[in-house]
Amino acid sequence: MNIIIVGCGKVGQKITEMLSYEKEHNITVIDHRYSVVSHLANEYDIMGVEGSGTSIDTLTEAGIENADILIAVTGSDEINLITCLIAKKAGNCQTIARVRKPEFGKEIALLKDDLGLAMVINPELAAATEIARVLKFPSAIQIDTFAKGRVELLKFKIPESSPLDNLKISDLSAKLDCDVLVCGIERGEEAVIPRGDFVLKQGDKISIVGAFANVTDFFKKIGFKPHNIKDTTIVGGGETAYYLAKILQQSAFNVKIIEKDSNRCDELCRLLPKTTIINGDGTDTRVLMEEGLEYAGSFVSLINIDEENIMLSLFAKSKTNAKVITKINRIAYDEVISGLDLDTIIYPKNITAEYIVRFVRAKNNSVGSNIETMHFVLDGKAEALEFKIEKDSPVANVALEELTLKDNVLVACINRGRRIIIPRGKDVMQPGDTVVVVTVSSGFKDISDILK
Repeated sequence: MNIIIVGCGKVGQKITEMLSYEKEHNITVIDHRYSVVSHLANEYDIMGVEGSGTSIDTLTEAGIENADILIAVTGSDEINLITCLIAKKAGNCQTIARVRKPEFGKEIALLKDDLGLAMVINPELAAATEIARVLKFPSAIQIDTFAKGRVELLKFKIPESSPLDNLKISDLSAKLDCDVLVCGIERGEEAVIPRGDFVLKQGDKISIVGAFANVTDFFKKIGFKPHNIKDTTIVGGGETAYYLAKILQQSAFNVKIIEKDSNRCDELCRLLPKTTIINGDGTDTRVLMEEGLEYAGSFVSLINIDEENIMLSLFAKSKTNAKVITKINRIAYDEVISGLDLDTIIYPKNITAEYIVRFVRAKNNSVGSNIETMHFVLDGKAEALEFKIEKDSPVANVALEELTLKDNVLVACINRGRRIIIPRGKDVMQPGDTVVVVTVSSGFKDISDILK
């Protein structure tokens, strides 16, 4: 596909990186900074154009007449919307716009229809939604959902003295009498999709998939006591904090935001009348202690400086048993960060990339299936994809044990109506089902890609 990406900030660069791995797209980036355009063009062997996405001349030079998709992710909502409008008129392509401002929230549906947008991306809202999901199941490090929320893929760390320690995966179901499937293991820097003879160890980060009720039952049986969090302290009053507070208050959370900019505090007081807004420096440990950090149910660090978020989260973990969530914008020190005991880490640009890549693959799929949902799992080393099975799919109505699957591919779950099936060898994928597949390979866009 011919894809144009307008705006080469953190999100634009991540989208470029992810789509370039597909190795079947012609990608062109547009930015007013020549150095950034030149770097991306050389790094990923793509085309680059210096200029503005609102210029018809720039879009023409980038090949808008032959473009299939244009993605506008500059730092300005207005520029993104205008760029998509011009692109739609000039090239009649699918358009995606990043729109971040809360004041545009109520008008998104209208804007999407009138401007002909195929998708609207809000990284801050997506990150807030992810954080809220984790806070509602605090035993997990990461939670991804499939089948419209009926299936959950959760990652957690095996603690000391866990019944899972030294347990062979093939013995898990019989010993714990639970209907979940282990679909991924992270041990140190290694990430694998395990076979039945894999032996779990203390300290492993394990990913499981199952229906919500079954996952809850599994956590109880391995000794994770359910504790419902009903309050959170957020450091940093940016857009992500605003969206997070809005979401959590719908679940009767008590939310406190600590923000040092007094003008922003006034704005948050107006936007969030039910939220406690504290005008103070959240990086000052004395302020955190005065605001009851020791007794907080959860702590979320949303400052724009990664290093401060990391230090705040480490401090919070040393002073409280709260669920701690850290936002990281850059991944330059990924190996160092992964070695820290940071609990849950949120990467907004990775979440945005998931939306974009899923959209692109869905538009590029064959007739046998379609990508419904996609998440990067196992610390980004694997993908979990949900496919809808069509009647002419090559895998339809064939027992799983009769299919020749590629290595490191796992059919993790079948959603049939409202019935969630953890599949065994005799199970089949039927037309109308949606199926969750976990793979360490990248680029799957059709269910047939799981076959050798």
